[in-house]
Amino acid sequence: MEVKKYTPKDIHLLAPQPGVYRFYNKQDTLIYVGKAKNIKKRVSSYFSSSKQHSLKTRRMVAEITTIECTLVNSEYEALLLENNLIKKSQPRYNILLKDDRTYPYLCITKERFPRVIPTRKVSPQLGQYYGPFTDLRAMYRILALIKQLYPLRTCAYSLTAENVFKGKFKVCLEYHLGNCKGPCEGLQEEASYNQDIAQIEYLLKGHLNAVKKDLREKMCQAAQALAYEEAQTCKEKLDALTTYQVKSLVINPKVGDLDVFGMVSDEQAAFVSYLQIKNGAISFTQTVELKKKLDEEDGDLLPRVILNFREKYSSTATEVLTNLPLSIDLNTLAVTVPKIGDKKKLVMMAVKNALFFKKERFIKNERYQEKANKILLLLQQDLQLQHLPLHIECFDNSNLQGSHPVAAMVCFKNGKPARSEYRHFNIKTVTGPDDFASMSEVVHRRYTRLISEKKDLPDLIVIDGGKGQLSAVVAAMKAIGIYGQVPVIGIAKRLEEIYYPEDPYPIHISKQAASLKLIQQIRNEAHRFAISLHINKRSKASLQSELEAIPGIGPKTIEKLLLHFKSIKHIKSASTTTLAQQIGNKKAALLKTHLEAYS
Repeated sequence: MEVKKYTPKDIHLLAPQPGVYRFYNKQDTLIYVGKAKNIKKRVSSYFSSSKQHSLKTRRMVAEITTIECTLVNSEYEALLLENNLIKKSQPRYNILLKDDRTYPYLCITKERFPRVIPTRKVSPQLGQYYGPFTDLRAMYRILALIKQLYPLRTCAYSLTAENVFKGKFKVCLEYHLGNCKGPCEGLQEEASYNQDIAQIEYLLKGHLNAVKKDLREKMCQAAQALAYEEAQTCKEKLDALTTYQVKSLVINPKVGDLDVFGMVSDEQAAFVSYLQIKNGAISFTQTVELKKKLDEEDGDLLPRVILNFREKYSSTATEVLTNLPLSIDLNTLAVTVPKIGDKKKLVMMAVKNALFFKKERFIKNERYQEKANKILLLLQQDLQLQHLPLHIECFDNSNLQGSHPVAAMVCFKNGKPARSEYRHFNIKTVTGPDDFASMSEVVHRRYTRLISEKKDLPDLIVIDGGKGQLSAVVAAMKAIGIYGQVPVIGIAKRLEEIYYPEDPYPIHISKQAASLKLIQQIRNEAHRFAISLHINKRSKASLQSELEAIPGIGPKTIEKLLLHFKSIKHIKSASTTTLAQQIGNKKAALLKTHLEAYS
């Protein structure tokens, strides 16, 4: 696929074909990725009829300096490419689906006599993952069912054939309680154990009927062989499975496997509820909120949501039900908007969940904003500000004896962190540990840029420091002509005193006051953010010096490693194969040998 570059003046040269377009600003930063059936028509629409666009869209268009286009064969191919580019680059103006890294998974480990363990860390080398589970109770219910049906080991011993043969391990209490068959002492054959694991995999994929069929066959075989105890065990397992299945909402076994999506939205956000149907029963649900950043249509958003959810939850359903028609054909996937019957009921259930979630979020936000407004009003009164400080920015420096000096700026809007507005600064013009000059530099850089980009200035600037830092900031503000337009204060750490420019005496706000606690929260967040960058820079410098000491590892190799792995911890934990993908087999073996020898 050929990538072509254009400027906003060249949009008449764009091809009227399906493809993906990318907008870059003057810093050559990717700010938006979009797809279109007709790239020329879609991109041109951003630069015409600007009054019809929202303020956010007009701001984005004002930043565009370069346009890249990739032509593809179909709109579906464009959707796939757009989805991958957004996940990889996370552009500022694109809607980003919330990452599920904090949700737990169930992992069947890749080892002899595998274990089934809950974990929040995903490492493909460890095993096969199922999830993520947004409902912890549902996950532990499945774990309890697995434990009831299949006695697996819970120990983390290395049960290699050699270790078991040498008798290195002894059975634990779990064996005596009947929860484990003792593979650590060779009391259970590997083939028998792996049969149980295969059934657990079916269960975790939602194929309960296949597990029940297997248990029925074993029960009949045991009964015919007059092994009545074994037959009774199979029957008890069948009863447990049936009880578990009853707790799932069974719609109609005839509908089979489906993915159901219900979407509702307003000007600010879209709310999507997802139901995963296995054998006619709801096996999994999740509802998410997607903050809108531009004027996205629901029919354009939903295809990307469908692709993301199906990928995350490993869906194999060949039919998707929605309450909205899609703007694009999803290739071989059948997408329908049902009008009657059980499928219609499923869609209405998803829509009902989405509406409830929307209402719940609205009430929660209203309560939070009401509380935040009271605190901001107190802050306005305590600091004697002319306007309510809805937009606050706070600066902090970080260095260790002058090494790796950095600064950070955090932004709070409506009393909440606006993390997309946070900024890190590498100190460029100051040599040595000079906090005053460093603070002056970053404030000058921050607001010179805001003015040049015609963006709103904050309602309040907070400086982590006393009179010295505040005086340096005032000088910087005067130099760029904003002193007097934006109120600025300094907060000294020891006594939490508030300093004003040109006032020799600080003011003291009650330690219990909500207004002071908000300032402290903002100051502490700026400090945390600055420290995180400083530690990162120090660890990179330490890593570089450690790598430079290895014979055969040159500057270009070090640069490759730093760009890919970021830290010595990640390099040390990487396998030789993973390292070889970046620097070749010979250097990877050399590096691994050195790190293992000196770790």
